Parts: sequence; structure tokens; C-alpha cells
Amino acid sequence: MNKNKTEALWESFAETYKVPAEKVAQFKTYATMLQEWNEKINLTALTELSDIVSYHFADALALSHYMPLEKVHMLADVGTGAGIPALPLKIMYDDLAVVLIEVNHKRIAFLEEVVRALGLTHVQIFDLDWRTFLRQTDLPIELFVARASLQPEELLRIYKPSSAYKEAQLVYWASQQWQPTSQLQLYVSKQVTYEVGSKKRQYVFFSNPA
Repeated sequence: MNKNKTEALWESFAETYKVPAEKVAQFKTYATMLQEWNEKINLTALTELSDIVSYHFADALALSHYMPLEKVHMLADVGTGAGIPALPLKIMYDDLAVVLIEVNHKRIAFLEEVVRALGLTHVQIFDLDWRTFLRQTDLPIELFVARASLQPEELLRIYKPSSAYKEAQLVYWASQQWQPTSQLQLYVSKQVTYEVGSKKRQYVFFSNPA
């Protein structure tokens, strides 16, 4: 991608999501680190800058169009991988406390380096599997997010009566075609179709019906 196209890409991203210049610089550093580390470990199948901006960064920030993220105090990302969507949201919302749940130690090393390089604060990383995390933690998490990690049936363990997180909201990134089973439908509070890049996807919002 030539310099003019690269600049236009970042300008469009900044304008669409109202990203201030200092945060654009953080996103640029993040993108570069994704590309460099991806040569050593498997972080993402998307390595072109335009894809990283559209299908990782924009895909995360688009959530702000459908819920008031500035009112969320603590967010947890289940199976965060390369830190998406949690770290793009953290970059945008300075006061947001973020919990990254990831069991792969090579990816954890990447996450730790990104957090250090970007100067991010109030970020915790847990190297626990999902069920162990639910059993062993009791954090004031209001919002869980999950993108390309676990299936909703497994994620909805947060709504078991014994869960410390049964009052939290869950947002699941889904394909445009995804539809809930009758069992899942009980927990769906909203489904929103949105466009990112050239694709249509869904945000599925879950909450405890009890």
C-alpha cells in the first residue's frame, strides 16, 4: 500500500470513529506490532494493513454505535487472542478497565508487549480457561465481549445462578446469517446488523432473563 493510500485509510478510520490524533498514533503502533509479531506467532489471518484497520480495529469500535461504552467501567474479553476487540476499545476509552482472558502464553507475551508499548493502564491478563475464570474470579465486570472465540452456549455459563457475573451483559460477534437456537433466544436482548469493510455482521447482545 502506497503512502497516499495508507494516509487515506487512517484518515477515514479517524473520521468515522472520531479517533483523536494521539490515539491514531497508538492504533498505528498496534497495527505494526500485529504485523511484526504475526511473522513469529499465529495472531491473525489478516496481515494487510487495510484488513487490520477494517476487520479488527473498526470491527471493535463499531460497537460504540450501538451501546454507551463510555458508561462501562470494566470489560472482559473472552479468548482475546491478539487483544481484539478489547484493546481497540481500551485505546478509545481511557477510563475503561479491561480484563483479557487468554490461555496461549505466546499470545499473552504479545498482549503484555502491546500494553507496555501503548502505555495502557488498568489492563489485567488472566491465563485461565473460561470455566476456571468463572470459578476463580469475582471482578466488577459489567460487560463481556467475545469475538471468534467460544460459542454462545459456552459463554452463557456466566448466567448460571452460582456465577459472580450473572448480572453482566455479553456481546457476541456473529456472522450475518447467525440465528440463536430456542435455548439461546431466552438470553438474547438485541441483535444488530452492521457493516464493516465489505462485510455484514451482527452484534448479538445477551443478558440474564431472570
